[in-house]
This record gives sequence, structure tokens and C-alpha cells, in this order.
Amino acid sequence: MRLPKEFYQGPTLAVAKALLGKRLVRRFPDGIVSGWIVEVEAYLWRGDKACHANRGMTKRNEMMFGQPGFLYVYAIHAKHCMNVVTEMEGRGAAVLIRAVEPIEGFERMRHLRGVDKHDQLTNGPGKLCSAFEIDRRLNGVDLTEHPDLWIEEDPNILQGHPWKIHRSGRIGIRMAKEKLWRFFIDGNRFVSGRVSDHRIPRQRSLLDAIRLD
Repeated sequence: MRLPKEFYQGPTLAVAKALLGKRLVRRFPDGIVSGWIVEVEAYLWRGDKACHANRGMTKRNEMMFGQPGFLYVYAIHAKHCMNVVTEMEGRGAAVLIRAVEPIEGFERMRHLRGVDKHDQLTNGPGKLCSAFEIDRRLNGVDLTEHPDLWIEEDPNILQGHPWKIHRSGRIGIRMAKEKLWRFFIDGNRFVSGRVSDHRIPRQRSLLDAIRLD
């Protein structure tokens, strides 16, 4: 079931954690690409120097001030990052989707990424945008209504969370790295970043957790 607008209206930190385990889906004319969200970072509209909205609205970040559930896509170093807008319209808060565990569309992902290794397809914000073919053309779409891109509940994992959520300082930025607003599924091998961030060995998949915990 596609996540409704009400889901995204909550406090950004709560929405960030709640997105873990949800399924990101991208529809193409000839098939589906999808993956479970396993890593996110929250960016708040007030007191967060790393947030693009910290200094107010610009042409680049205006979609970050849109309605909750809208997609904010920006380019950095020839790559793209996707963010889900949260809270009230006009605030400028969002959650960066940092990594997903692939479920469907492996051949398309390998072609788009130019790599074969399964756990390297979507373990980073730029990588997952390449694998899902998400770029500035999708900036501003409504994830609650768009026919070809959305986030949904997975009926296979609705019965609670059979995994452990861990948090750390944000990575890949220079400012406000100390804020513990990066959330990820502990031990999941599709999470980006340092192995040392995990409290359990980073060798499991979300499917393993569902089966074994």
C-alpha cells in the first residue's frame, strides 16, 4: 500500500526512522525496480546548517518547501540525491534516502550503474538514484500520487520490525556532522558508510532478518 500524505506530515526524525523497511518502487514501461529502504538521513528546517533550507528558499531548493510527500532531487558531483519532504508545507524539512536493499529489477540496475556486484548497486544516495534512474526530471513529483514512483508498505514486513535500528552522525557532508540524524538497519550489508558504525556484523540482508529473527 502506497504511503499516504499523512505519513510524511510527522516530525522529520520520526518519519526518517519510520521509512526504514519501506519499499521504494520505480515503474518503467517494461518492468519494475524496487528496494527496501535501509538507510536515511534527516535534515531539519531550523538550526541545521547542513540543511539546504537553512538559509531560506532558493530556486534550487524550492521543492523542499513543498507539501509533505513531495520529492526533492538535487545534483551533486554529477550525481543525484533524492529527499522526501516532511512536516508542514513551507518548512523546508526532508529525509534523504541514502540506501536501499534491491528487491526487483536487478538487470536494469546493473545496466544503469555499470556494476555487477549486488551489494554495490544501491548502497549510497547517488548509487540508488542511478540504479532507479532518478534525476532532476523527477524533482517535485508527489510520491503519494505519481504513477511511476512511490514508497509503500511491504505486506511481508508489516508485523513489527524484525531488525534493529541504529543511528550515527551524518556522513558525506562537512557541516553539522555531529547530529545523530542518520538512521540505518544495523548489520545490513546494503547500508553505505563505515563498517564500524554497525554494532553487529554487516553481512545480513533485510530478508535474512525477516527469516531469522
